[in-house]
Amino acid sequence: MRASHILAKHTDSRNPKTWRGNEVTRSEKEAYEKIEDIRKAIENQEVDFGDIAMEESDCSSAKRKGDLGWFQEGRMQPAFESAVKALQVGELSQPVKSDSGIHIILRTG
Repeated sequence: MRASHILAKHTDSRNPKTWRGNEVTRSEKEAYEKIEDIRKAIENQEVDFGDIAMEESDCSSAKRKGDLGWFQEGRMQPAFESAVKALQVGELSQPVKSDSGIHIILRTG
């Protein structure tokens, strides 16, 4: 499997710091709202997935436009992996909650 994602961490995330080293202060609700807004902008073709991932994602994969590369089953958190498996290649997920925060996922392979 291969996927790209955008992550919005919140204060209850397992590591509430961004890859840039900033402390996360948003609530889970605020993280969900942020991801929903980004998802709508992508769907409306207002922004490019990779470009907005580089600007907004709290995961270090932001440096690669959100690309997580190829991964084997069992490598990702269960909620994340289940969401990737449910997507067709090229399909964008609804918001997905994991221990890391709230994601939107684009299946790429």
